[in-house]
Amino acid sequence: MAAKLKQAFDVDAELTAGGGGVFDVAVDGRIVYSKHETGEFPDEGQLVESLKALAV
Repeated sequence: MAAKLKQAFDVDAELTAGGGGVFDVAVDGRIVYSKHETGEFPDEGQLVESLKALAV
């Protein structure tokens, strides 16, 4: 996932350890994807496209 984000946005993703199966993606402190809410890990391609849409 970090490599995909680096490739798409030229940023270094920060991995923060969590627990209980939590997997959230945040941009500038704002949660943009939550495995807790969806019940599944994000598709990397769909996540990148969603983040690109936020940048517009």
